[in-house]
Amino acid sequence: MEFCDECGSMMKTDDGMWICGSCGYETPRDSEKEAAMTSTQSQEESEVIDTSEVDAEDMGPTTGAKCPECGNDRAFWEMKQIRAADESETRFFTCTECEHKWREDDH
Repeated sequence: MEFCDECGSMMKTDDGMWICGSCGYETPRDSEKEAAMTSTQSQEESEVIDTSEVDAEDMGPTTGAKCPECGNDRAFWEMKQIRAADESETRFFTCTECEHKWREDDH
């Protein structure tokens, strides 16, 4: 991945050039530099974990959070970094009764 030297936007490839979609800046591609880049194409996707047969006490911490589906006042929770590193983490909840899942973003 390359970022534009002029405006900082992410650049895209077009044949032998990196081209900024925001300002139009172009720079030649460097195959040696690109060989050192990490690609998500070769990475495996994480698999979905079935928790249907896991005991409640093994699911993790719970907190007081009202389920928007059934109104229950307890939920399992976990924090994940899903946005840029300089943004806060997102809280994910799973109702302890109906297993409805929702998230709450910090703003």
